[in-house]
Amino acid sequence: MSLSIRPATLGDIPALFAIRTAVRENHMTLAALAAAGVTPDSVAELLRSEDAATWIGLWDGEPAAFAMARFDQGDVFALFVRPEMEGRGFGGRLLALAESWLASRGAESAWLLTGGEPGLKAARFYAARGWLVEGREPDGQLRFTKRLAARS
Repeated sequence: MSLSIRPATLGDIPALFAIRTAVRENHMTLAALAAAGVTPDSVAELLRSEDAATWIGLWDGEPAAFAMARFDQGDVFALFVRPEMEGRGFGGRLLALAESWLASRGAESAWLLTGGEPGLKAARFYAARGWLVEGREPDGQLRFTKRLAARS
């Protein structure tokens, strides 16, 4: 069994949505994503953008996880792992890639949002990797920030 990560392509869009809608925590349906402005067209726009980067994690060649970062926003826009693939290292590796990419573009810090309900694993995951809770959004999500290591 092997884990690999590569840049996502337009052909990966169905897999990105399949992963995103498979998660148990912070779950959203396709309809809810569309209502939030996350559609195949908006994801394609991000994949084509010079100001965004997306990586897909594969387990034995099968899509298992992905992350998206946006330099123009200074954020890690998405990081999701299929529930059955949790604990295999995808999250940490994808988050490190997103942080490194943002820093390589000149970002000194980054932010992200995650569910704020008590007991969610995501908040512990980010805190364990040096992200700090900055506050709570009006919709209840936690806003995390992290100072990024300078890259030359």
